[in-house]
Amino acid sequence: MSARKKLPIGIQSLREIREEGHYYVDKTPHALRLIEQGKYFFLSRPRRFGKSLFLDTLKELFEGHRELFQGLYADSHWDWSVKSPVLRFSFGGGVIQDATDLQSRLDSHLQRYESQWHLTPVDQSHPERFRSLIQHLAAQTGQRVVVLIDEYDKPILDRIEDRVRAAEIRDALKDFYSVLKDSDPYLRFVFLTGVSKFSKVSLFSGLNNLNDITVDAGYSDICGYTEADVDSVFAPELPGLDREQIRAWYNGYNWCGTSVYNPFDLLLLFQKRILRPYWFETGTPTFLVKLLTERRKFTPLLGHTFASEQLLSTFDVDNIPTEALMFQAGYLTIDRWRAIPGRLEFQLRYPNLEVKASLNSSLLGALCGSPSIPDRHISQLYDLLMAADVPGMQALFHAFFASIPHDWYRNNPIAQYEGYWASIFYSYFAALGLDIRLEDVTNQGRIDMAVLFGGQVYLFEFKVVELVPEGKALAQLQAKNYAEKYRARGEPIHLIGVEWSREGRNIVAFEVQHLEPAV
Repeated sequence: MSARKKLPIGIQSLREIREEGHYYVDKTPHALRLIEQGKYFFLSRPRRFGKSLFLDTLKELFEGHRELFQGLYADSHWDWSVKSPVLRFSFGGGVIQDATDLQSRLDSHLQRYESQWHLTPVDQSHPERFRSLIQHLAAQTGQRVVVLIDEYDKPILDRIEDRVRAAEIRDALKDFYSVLKDSDPYLRFVFLTGVSKFSKVSLFSGLNNLNDITVDAGYSDICGYTEADVDSVFAPELPGLDREQIRAWYNGYNWCGTSVYNPFDLLLLFQKRILRPYWFETGTPTFLVKLLTERRKFTPLLGHTFASEQLLSTFDVDNIPTEALMFQAGYLTIDRWRAIPGRLEFQLRYPNLEVKASLNSSLLGALCGSPSIPDRHISQLYDLLMAADVPGMQALFHAFFASIPHDWYRNNPIAQYEGYWASIFYSYFAALGLDIRLEDVTNQGRIDMAVLFGGQVYLFEFKVVELVPEGKALAQLQAKNYAEKYRARGEPIHLIGVEWSREGRNIVAFEVQHLEPAV
């Protein structure tokens, strides 16, 4: 086994990684293929996914710094005799407050390059200065210019809850980016990255030749680490860690090709040696949770979402589909897809247990009025499942629902929609990152689900009696014969019928049947 190296946590500089002995996953085959295939590209990936490092790799490649690529694919496959001038703009740092703040940021970028290339600006507007800079570099070097724009959308996303300011920032960026189309004769390569994909009409109307590779199968692993990367490049870090747990918790992001891990998660896992939601904790999705609760989304179905490519690309300041937001931000990923003439359709799912557990934990706090309400009960549920203590679960469910303040329930509109209580029940389990299998979610007043944990199978039917009055929950669970498909596991099966009253705001029936494994 090779020796352990430094972990490049948070490092976005290829030079630093290569010169100071950090692990590096070679992405230069993707870079060279991209350059060979075209000129204008766009890539959307969630935050902290290695987009900035990939752009820096492109920068070093075009500038001809061969010493950084020794032993990599590009070392023997790139023409090092040609060096191109590179303009790289990054909007990843800091928070843009308004269009004036954005103009100041653009001014700083342009001034830096104008000074570096000894250009005295004649034009006043930022788009015109950008145009002049491109033409000046091409004339001065005799080579066409490479333009790399990192986090192109972050200034808009910083103010997404303020529609007026967000629209002003979007329009200013649209003017700036429009320069690229008219500068085509002077450009060799253009690459934009971001988290969201704003519709071409709103932001890229002047740049209609932009090739979006977000869901191109061959570029699914352009950012992130594959299973093969983990087992080869990071092999020295694996001893002492449960490989299956790593896979279940962190792998699974997919864009129609090879599945990948989020680099930030894995690097912190290798450093701290404990499974935690490292990526999720870097950006609490307050805006997303607010949207999901306002739109009364049925949480059991969030991980089973259907969407067309058109819907996932419909994103603008005043039109943010839930599916597009969750997909682009990394809370949903592609499970299956199919192409029919003129249309691409996707079945979306949670990428992994980290996202499923963490998002449902955040949603649970919003559904209950405060994160502290479910927080003290979730770990107790885990202990009761470990002990297969079904009576203890009944008492815990009672205590949990009783802890939701009456005033919050009475005053909050979300508590009135029919999927509310079943959503709470589901998210309560999902927040633990358990293996949960939904059997029937056609009626939002009822949820049938299996929980596989600790060598036991728990089959629940949770129903709201005012919404699903017919029959007893346990009897219906027995009639559906869900247990049959789990008998081959050779584990004890617990059928648990939970009936809940919206009027009384608590459990009114809790019936159990235990099935021992066949001998």
